[in-house]
This record gives sequence, structure tokens and C-alpha cells, in this order.
Amino acid sequence: MIRDTSAQDRLIQVKPSRKRKLLWIGGGLAAVVVLALILPGIARLFSADASVSASRLAFATVQRGSFVRDIAAEGQVVAAVSPTLYATYGGAVTMKVHAGDTVKKGQVLAVIDSPELLNKLAQEQSNADAMQVDYLRAQINARKQTSQMQKAYDNAKIDEQTAARDLDRYQKAYSQGGVSEMDVDRAHDTLDKAKITLEHAEDDRGLDSNSESFDIKAKKLAHDRQVLLVQDLQRQVDNLNVRSPVDGQVGQLFIAERATVAKDAQLLSVIDLSALEVEVKVPESFARDLAIGMNGEISGNDHNWKGIVSAISPEVVNGEVAARVRFDGETPKQLRQNQRLSVRILLDHRENVLTVQRGSFVDESGGSYAYVVRDGIATKTPIRAGESSIDKVEILDGLKEGDSIVISGTDNFKGAQRVVISR
Repeated sequence: MIRDTSAQDRLIQVKPSRKRKLLWIGGGLAAVVVLALILPGIARLFSADASVSASRLAFATVQRGSFVRDIAAEGQVVAAVSPTLYATYGGAVTMKVHAGDTVKKGQVLAVIDSPELLNKLAQEQSNADAMQVDYLRAQINARKQTSQMQKAYDNAKIDEQTAARDLDRYQKAYSQGGVSEMDVDRAHDTLDKAKITLEHAEDDRGLDSNSESFDIKAKKLAHDRQVLLVQDLQRQVDNLNVRSPVDGQVGQLFIAERATVAKDAQLLSVIDLSALEVEVKVPESFARDLAIGMNGEISGNDHNWKGIVSAISPEVVNGEVAARVRFDGETPKQLRQNQRLSVRILLDHRENVLTVQRGSFVDESGGSYAYVVRDGIATKTPIRAGESSIDKVEILDGLKEGDSIVISGTDNFKGAQRVVISR
């Protein structure tokens, strides 16, 4: 049997050195410090509903100061008066001007050749002349008829006077026995007959006068109506010479030279360069605050001009509303049609207003709540938002000056009440 050395082995107690003790103590203190730092974060993490990285969010501080609501947009110069001229009658058109020509009010720009209309005018003019002759003839006939009726009345009156004198003679002769009673009765009958004839002659004279007056009036009305028809045709013939309604410049020609067009076809447009406006597209969300008469500012070509909102479109197209801003005062001479200019329209200006930078949180919450950040935790807080400008939102209630809120990226919170903002 081989003997080992186990009987000679014995455990030696090694005492730790001073250096090792210091290392153990330092390590323990470090562990305590780490736990002191980690435990609050862990507690905060467990007290929140979610955790989102700060890199995915945008923050802003609530401030008090001036609040300006305005609309800034790019616009283009348009003519406030830009009439389009149409063909008043069908026919071949001869252009007297070219696109870009300067024209004066009343200047002939195009001529429409319409033999049909000219022939119709000549026919109706002839009819008007014939009706005038009928009217004059009716006046002559009326005078002749009146003369005849007057003649008949005068004869009847003379016959009545003659019969009255004869009756008087017969009565005197009868009283002296010179004639018979039958002759006196015959004289009475003759006088009665003369009186009846006189009365009828007088009635016929009045009735005939009225009849002739009505006939003359009817012919006069017919002639006047025909004259109006001729005047309307003459106006149409005059309109065959298409004239400029304003002083300005020829814009666009819609037809070719000597083209045959139908009635109401577009011929050309004229631009009044003395009355220019700037047309802008305003987002629908701001359009409800626009009103005619609001002040604005137009800038471009290193110049600034005052402007006034002159028109607002009643319809929304692609989420925008068209508005026009006219120059307050004389229109600048250096501007051109369709030139690009910047427009700023002032909606509201107030001082000492609580505001915060505008962000997507307004649209996402409808201005009813915001996430207030304190000690690394975003807490969902009810608020009441007021008006909005391009870069600011008015705060009416729920926040105070100096509060930090999340203005963008709140969709990552999924509606949580408390969210840890991790670094």
C-alpha cells in the first residue's frame, strides 16, 4: 500500500490585505450608486404606459408674446378686367389686330362678313318704309273721311233749319187761311225728319272720327314696331365690327384669319393692363377666416405694395380656395400678366397671448389635449387651443408659460396616458 501526503496537508487561513479590502469597499459603494441611479428609472419605466425615443419626437416650449395670424402664398398677376369677345352673328371673320397689340376703347378689332344679316336689314328697312307710307295714307284718308262726315252734318243742319222755316211759314199761312191743315202737318213731318237726319249725321261724325283714330294708331304702332326691328338689326350689323370694350392689349386670338364662325363663337380676348390683381390659392383651413376688404401686402421685384382682398371664390378646388388681392392705389406699371408675386394677408394681430409652436399634435388631437414633458415623462393633459397661424397655436387653457410639450410624433404614443421619453 502506497502512502500519500494527505496527513501532512493542513488549511492555512490567509488574511485579506488592506488593498483588497479597499477594492471590496469601493465596489460596494459603486454598486449602491448604480442602484440609486437605476432604481428611479426602473420605477418610472414601470409607472408609464409606453416608452418612445426622443429622436422620434419634436418638442416646443409654451411662450407668451405677440400672436400674428396671416396667410403667405405665392400668386400670379391677372387682369381684373379681361373681357372675351364673341361673334354676334355667323360669318367669315377678318382680324384687324394681332396678339399683343395695344388697342384703344372702341377700336375695331375684327370684322364679320354676314351677307345674310345685311340682306335681312335691307328687307326689314323696306317693310318699315312701306308701313310708314300706310301710316301717312291712313292720316290722309282720315282727314278726307272727317271732311265728308262734316259735310253731311252741315247739310243735315241746313235741311233742319230750312224745314223749321217752312213750318213757320205754313203755320202763319194756315192762321190766315192760306193753306190747309194737311200742309202744316206735312211741314211738321219734314222738320222731324230733318232733325233725325241731323242727329244721325252728328253721331256718324263722332263714330267715324274714333274709327279713323284707331286705324291711324294701329298703323303707327305697326310702323313703330317695325322701326324697332330695323334698329335691332342695325345694331347687329354694327356689331359685325367687333370693337374693344377697354383700353388695353390683345391677349389671345381664338380663331384663324378668315375663319368662318358660328354665332357666339370666341374670337379674341382683351386685357386691361390698368387694372391688375394678384390671384392666390389659400388652404381651405384658412379660407373661412378670409373676408373681402382685409389688408394685405404684395411683394416682388424688390418692391412692396399694399393690397386689399377684393374677391373670394365660393368653391373649394383640391383643398384650396382662390382669392384675389387688388393693389391699394395705383397699379404698378412694371407688372405683366401671369407674373409671380408673393402675397401676405393679415388675419389677426394680438399681444400678450400664450402660444406654442404649431405641430401635428393640433391635427391629431383636434386641439383638445397635449403631452406635457416633465422629468422625462410625457403626460397626456387636456388643453383648449384657440386660433392657429402658420407657425403658432394659441393656448386658451390647460398649459402655462414655460411648459414643454410634444408637438410632433405623438402618433407613436398610441393614446397612452403616460409615456417615458428615452434618450
